[in-house]
Amino acid sequence: MIAAIIPQFFSTDLKRTLTYFEQRLGFRIKFEFGDPATYAGMVRDGFSIYFRHIDTLPPAPPNKYVDELLDTYLLVDGVDRLYREYSGEGVEFQRTLTDRPWGNTEFVVKDIDGRLLCFGQETAQIKR
Repeated sequence: MIAAIIPQFFSTDLKRTLTYFEQRLGFRIKFEFGDPATYAGMVRDGFSIYFRHIDTLPPAPPNKYVDELLDTYLLVDGVDRLYREYSGEGVEFQRTLTDRPWGNTEFVVKDIDGRLLCFGQETAQIKR
C-alpha cells in the first residue's frame, strides 16, 4: 500500500534551494547526502520534498507561467494562515489567495528555481 508520495525536485544550487525552503517556506532539513550534498530531503508538517543536484535544469515548458503549469499541488489546512505566513517571509506569488470554481481556496508560489507550488484547501462546494 502507498504510504506517501514525495516529489523530487532538481536544483543547480542545492544549498541555496534548501536555504530558501527552510527560511521562506518553513521546511526543515531531514537529511543531506554527500559532501557537498547532492541529495537532500526536507519536511514540514510531516510531509517531505526531496531535492537532487543537477548541473543544468531541463528547459521549462513553453508558457509555463502564462498557463500556470504547476510543479506540485499541496493540500493544506489553514490556507489563509499559511498565505499570511508566506507574505511575511517575502515569498514571490504567481497567484495570490483566490477562491477557485472547483471549491478550493489557493495561492501559487514561484520559488527561487522557478517551480510553481500551489497550496490549496477545500473550502466550498464545487460550483458547476
